[in-house]
Amino acid sequence: MAFRARRLANWLPLGLTYMFLYMGRYNLTVAKTALGDLMTKEQFGGIFGIGAVVYGVSFLLNGPLTDRLGGRFAILMAAAGAAVMNFFLGLATMHLLHAQPGHYPVFLIFTLLYAGNMYFQSFGAVAIVKVNSNWFHVRERGTFGGIFGVLISAGIYMAFDIGGVITAAASASPSPESMGRLGKALRELIGPAPGQGNQTWWVFFIPAMLLFLFFLIDLVIVRNKPSGAGFEDFHLGDATADQKEDKLPLKAVLRKMLTNPVILTIAGIEFCSGVLRNGIMHWFLIYAKETTPHGMTIFVQQHWGLVLLVAGVLGGVFAGFVSDLVFGSRRGPVASILYVGMIGVALGSWAFLSNHNALGWTMAAGSLFIIGVHGMLSGTASADFGGSKNAGTAVGLIDGCVYLGTGFQSVALGYLTTKSWSLWPPFLLLFTVAGFLLTLRILKAYPESGKDS
Repeated sequence: MAFRARRLANWLPLGLTYMFLYMGRYNLTVAKTALGDLMTKEQFGGIFGIGAVVYGVSFLLNGPLTDRLGGRFAILMAAAGAAVMNFFLGLATMHLLHAQPGHYPVFLIFTLLYAGNMYFQSFGAVAIVKVNSNWFHVRERGTFGGIFGVLISAGIYMAFDIGGVITAAASASPSPESMGRLGKALRELIGPAPGQGNQTWWVFFIPAMLLFLFFLIDLVIVRNKPSGAGFEDFHLGDATADQKEDKLPLKAVLRKMLTNPVILTIAGIEFCSGVLRNGIMHWFLIYAKETTPHGMTIFVQQHWGLVLLVAGVLGGVFAGFVSDLVFGSRRGPVASILYVGMIGVALGSWAFLSNHNALGWTMAAGSLFIIGVHGMLSGTASADFGGSKNAGTAVGLIDGCVYLGTGFQSVALGYLTTKSWSLWPPFLLLFTVAGFLLTLRILKAYPESGKDS
């Protein structure tokens, strides 16, 4: 009982930090919506795309670094670095809003700052998987994968819905229904004085303050292993549970990862997941804002963060429990089932493109399926097949591919949707089919050491 309580105390602040990292990552989308034409779609696509590629490539350094120095080091780097970069993004937004139209280098400044933010953000997933791989046995990790999906969804909710409340509270002329009680309370603190313009920069400043607070909390509470908190370490049943060396040379670890067909297949699936997750999450809001008839109210659009939260919780919990209880902690079958659902979503988005309400709920279902896949593979399978000793490098490779996919779709859809929104659904369908075919290759995959435990 004491161990479970200390484990909870260890991963709860870690998980909340990860949630606020998401808030400080996707607030760029909320800011773009508030800024309107001050940041064009192509500029946003380029800024986010370059940031996502930086995130993905950073794992080549940060994954092995985390295996060497520990997940606690990584979460502290993520929280402190992202807090500083969000503060500077807020300052950049302030200068943009006060500059003369056309006289501020929007793309250059936001690309540099957001790329810096994403570099530090890339420590987050590595940290949470690395720490928890030492605290959870392989047969418990499906449940943890569900929790990972819940944390992602909560962070997305914080970014989109709470971020939307922040921009409304900081607006010069907010609509009362867009704020609620929280927005009205925030307006007393951050609302512009009469005669002042929008103060959109608070959508960056508030996550910066929350991340700094959790940097201090993690510094005091989080420990890399049970032994660091006064408990005995135990056999984890994963791919490195029987590895005698605590730390292999980096070259040996990379060779092990890059010659493992299961890890490479998971990385390919997660590239597709990155395309699909952000191809839905970002672009539905932008599509709805551009194409919804004036005066029409769409529940999914108004409560996009909440919808993503519920979808992600359901998808993450379903994937985690079914993987552990039905498929004996194998991750491939669940990923395959969820990708079948995604095929239906991609086809449905094509059929419902002109029906905003139906499209909104279709995209919500897509979020349920794809967040379930992402939590299961990046949050769980990476630790299973990489092993606790190499979890940082494994999740770096796998989650790095998620964000390479994110970067690709950001640039591609920024270009395609400028041409025509009718190109959006077939683009999603292409990567849905590719992801499903890859899941068929890992249906029976299970970490070798875990078979004997």
